Amino acid sequence: MIRIVADSTCDLSPELISRYGITILPLHVLLGDKEYRDGVDISIEEIYEWADANKTTPKTSAPSAEDAVAVFKPMLEAGDEIIAFSISSSMSASYEYIKMAVDILDAQESVSVIDSANLSTGIGLLVIEAAVMASEGLSRDAITEKIEQYKPFVRASFVVDTLVYLHRGGRCSGVAALAGTALKLHPKIMVEDGAMHPEKKYRGKYSNIVLDYVKDMEPELKKAKKDRVFITHSSIAPAVVDSVREYLKSLDVFEEIHETRAGGVISCHCGPGTLGVLFIANEE
Repeated sequence: MIRIVADSTCDLSPELISRYGITILPLHVLLGDKEYRDGVDISIEEIYEWADANKTTPKTSAPSAEDAVAVFKPMLEAGDEIIAFSISSSMSASYEYIKMAVDILDAQESVSVIDSANLSTGIGLLVIEAAVMASEGLSRDAITEKIEQYKPFVRASFVVDTLVYLHRGGRCSGVAALAGTALKLHPKIMVEDGAMHPEKKYRGKYSNIVLDYVKDMEPELKKAKKDRVFITHSSIAPAVVDSVREYLKSLDVFEEIHETRAGGVISCHCGPGTLGVLFIANEE
């Protein structure tokens, strides 16, 4: 049996995790001197309450090699093979620690570790593709090869209501210059080659901006891989999410439109009011 493991930054919903039999390896969120497991014993609301009260952004850290060993060991002892996904290695040490766990277990012949070169449901899209292929009986090597082919076609982007969190986190090049401006900007943040950078800049009412951001992607959305698309967000008004969902439905492209909430780690770095539409572009 091939087991699919992903670190918690994949931002998949409990329903999808259960449906596809995915095992989650939590990253850590640090609120002062207290450490929590992402998605396990800390909520997004608690994170933002702490950030507001302390006027700073919580720190996050990768799962340790020991954390990964604890997840992998029983699977390997059961005779299973593993495909494990991490957030982009340029954003976190998660990939390196997962690789270290494989070395500790001397399991190089049974475990494939994939650097997603992405974040949030940009990872989740790949994770689900791997789970579907595993259920169809493809080999670990064949799945890994196909996932590597998919990686350049993942379209991950989002718009943010505030630049404060991205600026503090320091993981998005170009945000410092935007944050210093007196104008109220809401940039589209793109993930390309494993890194984030601001692209188009929007101004105006944020609910309108969100829909404009999605509509700007219409040509590529219409040609996207039709299986699924994600609306992933952190603490945003339900009416805004509904408007995005209705627009995506109107395109009559996707078999499944999934709404997921950004987990603790992604929310720490992007802040409240963030929304992204993530999909796999057509390879043709």
